Amino acid sequence: MRLTHWTDYSLRVLMYCAASEQREQRATVGEIAAAHGISRSHLTKIVMTLSGLGLLETTRGRGGGLRLLKPAHAIVVGEVVRQTESDFTLVECFDPEHSSCRLDGHCRLKTALREAMDRYLEVLDGVTLADLVAPTAGGRSQRVHFLPGLPRPPEVAARRSRVSAGGESR
Repeated sequence: MRLTHWTDYSLRVLMYCAASEQREQRATVGEIAAAHGISRSHLTKIVMTLSGLGLLETTRGRGGGLRLLKPAHAIVVGEVVRQTESDFTLVECFDPEHSSCRLDGHCRLKTALREAMDRYLEVLDGVTLADLVAPTAGGRSQRVHFLPGLPRPPEVAARRSRVSAGGESR
């Protein structure tokens, strides 16, 4: 169960836009392409698809960019995966028109794989875009590399200003 690059990049665009919602300047295709090392041309096609799905608003020109059309908490990852993945045929026998498997009907692999796929999507149905960009909870320290231009969580920005003023050390 591997996502295509198309779906992976679609999720990255949506996450980047969700993480950029508080910025004055909207995220741009060029900015996201540079941040992730993805072809700008390829990313433009993905953005147009996400726009067609009603997930993104695109505005051209000065002051333009990308913006989520729905709140991040209303965008369900499982739905995005279903809309952007082109093929859920894990094995040949999933497609009766093209299956040449001689074990079909006597093998339990197809049933097990279908159940695994259903559970995989079920887990993703319980995750929203907001969940993917929310700061982690708990006391575990996590090293995060913030992308240039994205807003830092308020607690990180406050800590950085205290450190630069000599008030706190790492």
